Amino acid sequence: MGTAYDAILFDNDGVLTTPTDRQVLRDAIETAFDRVGEPDPRAEHVQTLVSPTVDSLADVAAAYNVEPGTLWEARERAAIDAQLGELEAGRKRPYDDVDVLSSLETATGIVSNNQHETIENILSHTSIGEFDVWYGREPTIQGIERKKPRPYYLERAISDLGVSNPLYVGDSQKDVVAASTLGIDAAFVRRDHRRGYELSVSPTYEIESLEGLLEVL
Repeated sequence: MGTAYDAILFDNDGVLTTPTDRQVLRDAIETAFDRVGEPDPRAEHVQTLVSPTVDSLADVAAAYNVEPGTLWEARERAAIDAQLGELEAGRKRPYDDVDVLSSLETATGIVSNNQHETIENILSHTSIGEFDVWYGREPTIQGIERKKPRPYYLERAISDLGVSNPLYVGDSQKDVVAASTLGIDAAFVRRDHRRGYELSVSPTYEIESLEGLLEVL
């Protein structure tokens, strides 16, 4: 018999929908550089902006004499637009097992490191289901500071729902750490793209698909 959770919160990429292809993101970042007047960025700088820290963003921006906020705003806009294109083309799509969510009797939510607008686009362009609350990061430098493993958005979602014993479902160490920081349980989904992925922190549960939630709950 499972634990009586009063909400189930989900990471998005790699949990509810397929991850965005990294080359799509790199192409978007090159577009962003072009928009700020740098049509030939260095490959390592493009790679850094896939998932930068505030400091690494500042270092890259300084290399081109561009304000970090200006570069990041262009990067986020390009990434949002590129991911919308992937959704519309059906290349970024919900996993088949998201149908399991319709059988959940608790409140549900999404807490993602992807942009909030991207999460809204996913909800608008797919049949992923309905959620009581959802959070993605703001497309700002402050949004970088707040992304997981920091539990900022996860804590906000829990507060919005007014729950005390949620389960967080993710596919990365950042997800498990964010849940652990708040003292809540975490379920790690080991999909195909996580074969061989090692965790240095232990989730409460490890499942191979969202169908595994039915046994946990």
